[in-house]
Amino acid sequence: MYHRNPTRRSFLKSALAAGIAPTLIPSRLLGADSPSNKITIGFIGVGSHGTNHNLKNYLKQTDARVLTVCDVDRSRMPKAKQMVDDRYGNTDCTTTEDFREVLARPDIDAVMISTPDHWHTLMSVMAVRAGKDVQCEKPTLTIDEGKILNREIRRHNKVFQTSTEDRSVPVYHRMAELVRNGRIGTLERIEVILPKQPTVPGDPTPQAVPTDLNYDLWLGPAPEKPYTKDRVHFHFRWIWDYSGGIICDWGTHLFDTAQWANNTERSGPIEILGKGTHWEGGLYDTVKDYDVSYRYENGVTMTCTSGNPSLKFYGSKGWVGNEGWRGPLQASSPKILNSVIEPGETKLFTNPAGEHRNFLDCVKSRKDPYFPVDIGHRISTVCHLANLSIRLGRRLEWDPATEQFKNDSEATQLMSRPMRKPWSLT
Repeated sequence: MYHRNPTRRSFLKSALAAGIAPTLIPSRLLGADSPSNKITIGFIGVGSHGTNHNLKNYLKQTDARVLTVCDVDRSRMPKAKQMVDDRYGNTDCTTTEDFREVLARPDIDAVMISTPDHWHTLMSVMAVRAGKDVQCEKPTLTIDEGKILNREIRRHNKVFQTSTEDRSVPVYHRMAELVRNGRIGTLERIEVILPKQPTVPGDPTPQAVPTDLNYDLWLGPAPEKPYTKDRVHFHFRWIWDYSGGIICDWGTHLFDTAQWANNTERSGPIEILGKGTHWEGGLYDTVKDYDVSYRYENGVTMTCTSGNPSLKFYGSKGWVGNEGWRGPLQASSPKILNSVIEPGETKLFTNPAGEHRNFLDCVKSRKDPYFPVDIGHRISTVCHLANLSIRLGRRLEWDPATEQFKNDSEATQLMSRPMRKPWSLT
């Protein structure tokens, strides 16, 4: 467990001064690389992104130590355990299918949560109540869940990183800084394009639950439904019980840079109009086709449609943006493209080494990471507002200061969802 530790030299010096002849301790057990100076991590969810991105990156960090891996699908754990054991040259990594066993361990400082969306807030809240710092994949499942998550992180004084890489990706950081520093003049309009949906509606036919899967724990707080392979793992994204579809999956990436550049990252739009269709005739039921427009109090408008994931900012003196995920920066003139952000101008906080490195640094400093809980909640809210407008089939008015709809009881009811017993956020 992470705590400050004396250096080898200071330990020997103090021991000799006290007239003690100490047993010489190997240097690997003292100093910066000692086990007691490692931030210990428990991994909850070790599917594709959990292993190939999150676990892979944590195993590169010399000041972190992964102690356990957890997944409700037992077939996934051997690969993750092997990755950890190979990295440390032993067989010490433990496995469990129940995340509560991870949270109960006093030797774990922090958890990395890489689960479906319907588990994000509940697991994170349970983790901070158990004394852990948290890095968790985006987004929240509902607006009210985000409010609760924000409240609990602040109440328990824990470090929380909303897990996306965008703020450390040079093209998005550069884009936001150029806009914030007036290089395109007064920002007027933002254009967001998210990827297209899958082309099949999912098979709702009930199937036998695989012997390796704890399906009841996979469902957790979600409604009880029959198992089908198109319901679990990656496919959960297209089912309303577990996610908000493509708008929540990708919107939390590109909407974040949009709000960052618009200087509304702790606020949000005041008006939302979404048009679109939902999946029908199969298992999937999230938004399929969509055309969403937002209006902010500062007069900026933002549109969101489907296609090649892209982002562009239009101002009174030009535009800046890119086409394609992480596509090269483009601008209306070389002057904008080559502009230098001078000392004294707005410099946006980032960490080029990425979200995992940033989180570990903040566990030590106790400062907020570059994508803290309140900003993550606001970005998820932008996504949820689009889904709710499409679902209700009308324009919504939103007060970002109070985080409430204006005179709209039907929309207000959709800000939260009941949890299947015995799961609860209370």
